[in-house]
Amino acid sequence: MAEKSCIKRLQKEYRALCKEPVSHVVARPSPNDILEWHYVLEGSEGTPFAGGYYYGKIKFPSEYPYKPPGISMTTPNGRFMTQKKICLSMSDFHPESWNPMWSVSSILTGLLSFMMDNSPTTGSVNTTVAEKQRLAKASLAFNCKNPTFRKLFPEYVDKYNQQLLSEKLIAEQVSPDPSQENSTPMLERVINSVGEDALKDRRINRKQSFPTWMMFLLVSIFGVVMALPLLQL
Repeated sequence: MAEKSCIKRLQKEYRALCKEPVSHVVARPSPNDILEWHYVLEGSEGTPFAGGYYYGKIKFPSEYPYKPPGISMTTPNGRFMTQKKICLSMSDFHPESWNPMWSVSSILTGLLSFMMDNSPTTGSVNTTVAEKQRLAKASLAFNCKNPTFRKLFPEYVDKYNQQLLSEKLIAEQVSPDPSQENSTPMLERVINSVGEDALKDRRINRKQSFPTWMMFLLVSIFGVVMALPLLQL
C-alpha cells in the first residue's frame, strides 16, 4: 500500500508532465495502480534509434520519493534486455546514489540519454547499428500488439494506423491495379476501332458520291447531243 506522501508526489508529477511535456518522453500511471507507470521514449534523430518508439515500465516503491524505482523496457531495442531491470544510478540498483529530488521526467530523460550511449551495464546488450535501426523501424508495430500500450497510448496507435495507410497508398502508386492496367489497352483498342470505322464510312461515302455526279454530267451531255439536230432544223 502506497504511503500518502508517495501518492501525492506521483500525482503532482503527473500533473506537471501533462502541463509541461518533456521532449521525446511520454509517461502515464496505470489506471489501477499509481505505483506502476508506463512510458514511451522516442528515438532521437541522428542516432540508430531514430524513428523508434520504446515502451517500458517504472515500478515505484511505496516509500517513493525516498527510495528509487525499478525500470524495465518492453520493446526490443538493441540496447537493453526486454522485461529485465536496467541498472542506472537513478534505479533501485543503486539506492545509495538516489536523490529524492529526482522525478519521473528526470528519470526518463536520464534513461533516454543512457540509451544513446554504449556503456555496458546490468541489463544491457551489444548489437550492431543495423540491428538497432531494424528494431526501431519495427518498434511501433510491436508495441501496438500490446493491449496495455494500446489503452494507455492511443495517439501512437493512431500514428501506426496512419503509417499503414501511407504505405498502402505508396504501394498502390508503385504497383497499379492490374484491372486498371488492362483497361488502358482496351480503351485504346475501342478508340482505334471507332476511328477505323469512321474512316471506312468516309471512304464508302466518297465511292457512293462519285457515280452520282458523274451520272448527272453524262445525262447532261447526252441531252445536249440529242438537242443539236433539233436546233439545226
